[in-house]
Amino acid sequence: MASTRPKSVDRLVKPGRIRTVLTTLGREIVQDIIPVGSALSPEPELEARFGVGRGVVREAIKTLAAKGLVSVRPRHGTHVLPRHEWSLLDRDVLGWLVGQDEPDRDLLLAVQEVRSIIEPAAAALAAERATKNDRRRIKTALAAMEAAQDQSSATAADKAFHLAILDATHNPVLQGFRGAIDTILSTVFLVAIGSAGWFKDNLPNHVAAARAIESGDAEKARAAMEQVLGYTKFKLASRTTTIAAAEPRAARKTTGTSKRNTSVNGRKHHAS
Repeated sequence: MASTRPKSVDRLVKPGRIRTVLTTLGREIVQDIIPVGSALSPEPELEARFGVGRGVVREAIKTLAAKGLVSVRPRHGTHVLPRHEWSLLDRDVLGWLVGQDEPDRDLLLAVQEVRSIIEPAAAALAAERATKNDRRRIKTALAAMEAAQDQSSATAADKAFHLAILDATHNPVLQGFRGAIDTILSTVFLVAIGSAGWFKDNLPNHVAAARAIESGDAEKARAAMEQVLGYTKFKLASRTTTIAAAEPRAARKTTGTSKRNTSVNGRKHHAS
C-alpha cells in the first residue's frame, strides 16, 4: 500500500507540472525569448530545468504544437513556428500575448477589429434568437454593471454581458469566441480605460443594446454594439498605457476633433 502512494501523489500534481512547463515555454515563445525558427532545448535539458519527467515535457510540447506555436519533427527537434501559424484566439496564447508588462497594442487593435466584425452581428442575431433565459442573463449582467462599485466588479459584469449576448446567438461557432473575448476584455479595459471613472458613462450604449435585443430589433442591436466597440478602438489607437489612469480628466480636454470622434448622434461613445 505504501508503495503505491507516491504514484498517486504524482498523478495529482502532474497536471500542475504540465501547466507550469507549458506556461513558461509559451510565454518565452510569444515574448521572443525563444525566437521564431529556433529550436527548443532538448528534452533532457527541459527535464532538468523544470525538475520534471519526460512525460510532463512531452505533454507540454504536444499542447504547444496543438496551439500552433511549435512544430515537432522526429530527428529534427521542436522548432518555433511563425506567428501567423499561432492560434491567436486560443485562450492561453492570447493570455500570454496580452499578459505582458506592456501589452501588444497592435494585437489588441487586431482583436478589437475582429470583435467589431463579430459582436455587432452577434447582437443582431441575439435580438432575433434570444430565449427568455438569454434575455434574463443579459439583463442580470446589465444590472450588475449598473451596481458595480469598482473596476474588478465592473469588468466581470461587462464580460458577462458580452458573453451572454454571444450565447444568445445559439450559434456554436460564434460561441467559440467566448474564451478569446473573455481573455481580451480584461486587458482592453486596463489599456484603453485604466480607471473606474469611465464606467458610468459606459452604460447607455449597453442599455441600448440590451433594450434592442429585448424588443427583437436586430438593426438597433447591431448599431448599439457598434457604438460600444467603436470607442474602444478609438481609445486603443489614441492612448498610451502610461496616461491611461488620467483618462477622465484628459477626455474633458480633448480637441474638437476628438470630441467629434467620441460622439454619435449627440451621444457619447463608450468602451468595452
